[in-house]
Amino acid sequence: MATGWAIARERPAPALLHTTAGLGNAVGALATARVNRAPLVVLVGQQDRRHLALEPFLAGRLDGLAGEYPVWTAQPARAADLPGLIARAYHEAWTHRGPALVVAPMNDWTEPYDAPEVAAPERVVRPTPVLDEDVAGLMASLLEARAPALVVGARAATAETWAALVEIAEKLNCPVWQESFGARAGFPQDHPLFAGFLPSGRAGLRRALAPYDVVVAVGAPVFRQYGYEPGPLTEPGTALAVVTDDPDEAHRSPVALALLASPAAVCARLAALLPGPRTRPAPRPPLPPLAPGPGEPLRAAHVLRALADRLPADAILIEETPSSRPDLHRLVPARTPLGFVSAAMGGLGFALPAAIGLRMAEPDRPVVAVTGDGAALYGIQSLWSAAHYRIGALFVVLSNGRYAVMDRLAESGGAGKAPGRRSPRSACTPWPPAWAARRAG
Repeated sequence: MATGWAIARERPAPALLHTTAGLGNAVGALATARVNRAPLVVLVGQQDRRHLALEPFLAGRLDGLAGEYPVWTAQPARAADLPGLIARAYHEAWTHRGPALVVAPMNDWTEPYDAPEVAAPERVVRPTPVLDEDVAGLMASLLEARAPALVVGARAATAETWAALVEIAEKLNCPVWQESFGARAGFPQDHPLFAGFLPSGRAGLRRALAPYDVVVAVGAPVFRQYGYEPGPLTEPGTALAVVTDDPDEAHRSPVALALLASPAAVCARLAALLPGPRTRPAPRPPLPPLAPGPGEPLRAAHVLRALADRLPADAILIEETPSSRPDLHRLVPARTPLGFVSAAMGGLGFALPAAIGLRMAEPDRPVVAVTGDGAALYGIQSLWSAAHYRIGALFVVLSNGRYAVMDRLAESGGAGKAPGRRSPRSACTPWPPAWAARRAG
């Protein structure tokens, strides 16, 4: 929930965890926050420091429990340091775009405060100017390119970046691809120059990018993959560049040029400097109606198309349905920033609670979570919070009665369908008779 709120507000959100059990159970969510670059201030409770040496009940061995997923961790040397560490965690989370952890022994809250200063600034100013000379090399590459292309990702998912990217794409008349497994849409997906989603394997990636001699990734890594495949990322003759505000992303990218700066600021300068009139491609034709035929069961694609016909343009859609993701991408384009949100880490259990946090942060926008039946189970208890706080989000659960992604992986590996495995069930499946009897009883 905190990650969803932080994504929408672009500000650190607080979260409270209860010693070992709380932090241990939250590691998957902290990993998602880190990869989604969501700033969190996470307070982790600890036993009373006055008898920690005796390892009392509920004492936590917390050092390193969350691994390297926190961007910063601290425990106060004395109670008076706790306010300063919480303030610093706010700045660390914001600067490094991830969860900052502070471990707070329980007796610290009742100790007298006698520190002469708080070891954190009241305010941090982060100027992000981008000068013309900073983008000169990138602009020259785009102007000299025979066939340029853009690849966009989650860090391009702001209104300012979208507007600049649309202008750049229209001036260059170039296609715009969305990174594979992108956690947020980096370009309006109903725009005529939107090319689709990059494949997650190297062979498909090479085929998709083969027509282009210059490819610039904006707010996206170069390039996210899933299963390993041999060979290079691109064909010879394709030059790569990346624009990102993530130092790790910039430093590991196999590119000719990495521009470490705000994607919004870089794109704004490029849009202003690129010459030439903007092309106005013909709009995309609308998708034909999609509904089950006579006697045909209701499938996920039918549900998603019906949903797309009814969603307003400003709707926030959170996706966690891996086996139906291709249909969702094809049938439900993101038309505004935050129009598509997912867990960049890939772990399940994100969509339901994230939808609640997003709705809390953006109460004036419709929020819809589309999740598989298996994925919903990982965070099903969040429905209590949705009801308790009267969130008003819509949860659509697609039921196929199996872990479909695992079955497809097994089948692609030559294992075939498991004996007795049923075909995928419809998206709207009645309760099995035994379950229905139990519910009735």
